[in-house]
Amino acid sequence: MPEFRNKQPNESCSIDSRIRLANLIMRLFELWELSSEDQSAMLGLSKNNQDTLNRYRNGEPFANDSDLIDRAGYLLSIHKALRILYPRNRDLVYRWIKMPNKAFANKSPLEVAKDKQIEGLTEISLYLDSALNC
Repeated sequence: MPEFRNKQPNESCSIDSRIRLANLIMRLFELWELSSEDQSAMLGLSKNNQDTLNRYRNGEPFANDSDLIDRAGYLLSIHKALRILYPRNRDLVYRWIKMPNKAFANKSPLEVAKDKQIEGLTEISLYLDSALNC
């Protein structure tokens, strides 16, 4: 379970935490080479919300929104699991999100996340958690 999800629903993240979180997620999106449309979808923003993405890239904190914080937690959980599963293959760690996967009916995890939104991120995270526990 992502560490940011452990907070109580009414408990807010500090501005510093949300700035660090935005920086981490925007860097992850660069490593995954996601388009602006895909980045927006992963964060639950409207399609091609370039202004908001640019603000996050320029050091503004994520909004204090539980859905956004949850999504970020899942994204970091996915990335952490991939780094553990493929410690010697950074290329695969960063390509995996776009690769078709039998576990997802030959859709890529990115497609699953875009189609199912936060439920898709949850599904991907749980899939990787189960792979770690084998």
